[in-house]
Amino acid sequence: MKIQIFKLLTLTCAAVMLCSLAGCSSFGKKKNGDQAYTGTGNDADSVNGTPLPDRQEGVSFTSDNVDKSKFRPVHFAFDSFAIDNSEQPILDEVADFLKGGSNSIIIAGFTDERGTAEYNRGLGEKRAEAVRGYLIQRGADGGKIQTVSFGAEMPVDPSSNEGAWAKNRRAEFGVVK
Repeated sequence: MKIQIFKLLTLTCAAVMLCSLAGCSSFGKKKNGDQAYTGTGNDADSVNGTPLPDRQEGVSFTSDNVDKSKFRPVHFAFDSFAIDNSEQPILDEVADFLKGGSNSIIIAGFTDERGTAEYNRGLGEKRAEAVRGYLIQRGADGGKIQTVSFGAEMPVDPSSNEGAWAKNRRAEFGVVK
């Protein structure tokens, strides 16, 4: 009887560990159809091997001198920082804006409420950096682009359902006035 309980406990622990690892295994991996940004984790200093220029510092996304109404946000799939083809026209518009003037922008990365605060801040950062990398590939000056991550803070929709989560998985643009 004790051996059967021990075996059951061992199998249960093994199953829990496998499920935990499986839940994290897709984070940061490139999936079929993903494109443009190939950096992961803290190696967001380059896009496809090309170093990114230094970021502008000292401007807050939430300050009054930042206009957040000029561009629509870019949305992301669950647990992903890959830029979907359907979002590229928004990014191309932002890149053209940056190439045509002296304005600078702040890209803020957001997630839905699922996941730990630390995980969500990291994913928000990867989303903002993916967008930054795309804009630089399109010819925007990386020195005019700052990134910040808010993770699950400041949700567009505070509900806890798939529709709300899809709205909250985003990167927003703020044009520095």
